[in-house]
Amino acid sequence: MLAVITGVEGPSYRPLGAVMAFLPGGGRAGTLSSGCVEADLALHADRALAGRAPVALRYGRGSPFADIQLPCGGGLDILLVPRPDPAVMAALMDRRAARLPVTLAVGGETGALALSESGETGWKEDSFLIRFEPALRLVVFGKGPEAATFAALVQSAGYPNLLLSPDGETLEAGRAAGCDTRHLTGASWPADLAADRWTAVTLFFHDHDWEPPILAAALGTPAFYIGAQGSRRARDLRLIEMQALGAAPADLERLRGPVGLIPSARDAGTLAVSVLAEVLAEAMRQRP
Repeated sequence: MLAVITGVEGPSYRPLGAVMAFLPGGGRAGTLSSGCVEADLALHADRALAGRAPVALRYGRGSPFADIQLPCGGGLDILLVPRPDPAVMAALMDRRAARLPVTLAVGGETGALALSESGETGWKEDSFLIRFEPALRLVVFGKGPEAATFAALVQSAGYPNLLLSPDGETLEAGRAAGCDTRHLTGASWPADLAADRWTAVTLFFHDHDWEPPILAAALGTPAFYIGAQGSRRARDLRLIEMQALGAAPADLERLRGPVGLIPSARDAGTLAVSVLAEVLAEAMRQRP
């Protein structure tokens, strides 16, 4: 059973198109509110399963359920979709795993599901469209506490990530935090490493000789953010080396450095928060 937010009036805990699932045996995956409506949704889910047709519900402002209040004061329209087509859901998960954007169409009357390449979240005639974009992903190169701390922060925030380092202690710290890790055997971008337009690439090296070849390869990808730790002097020397490698001026303008929203952050924790905030701000700025 899927539950989808198909309408939002006023403030809302979750956005239009947010989805949760009710699983066999009473389990749940996801949430549509801060805990206000999920228990009631579970009751209506049984009715939708029995009727084999979608059930549209309204909570909050303008709702017939006067005993269920939304603290935000807004209104939510939620569509319950019984027995979603497993073949369509499997195809959706495959595209998500491959980091490919996809749109799921849900028939408002029938609950029929279909996938398409395009379409933005919202109602289109009698179907509700849900646009899924790949999750923001961070690829972290570096050595030492700055790289390990940043990767751990990214992991704790729930973003997909990969930590690449030539240093065993850095990789061990990353693995202890739950990060995906990879041993970096040289100052180069691994041939099988892909970076799409939902990827941020960050470098945390004190030995800046590692940076130019990695950054040159990163500039050949559509990554939306590419930045390297270091002072303004390190940045200027880095740009000179990048020019010597043949980097075009337009490409060099994509490089961030010094990285982070907090100037001259000295400790690893402050730097990590500062850089992640800058990455997220850039992701929001580029969001269509």
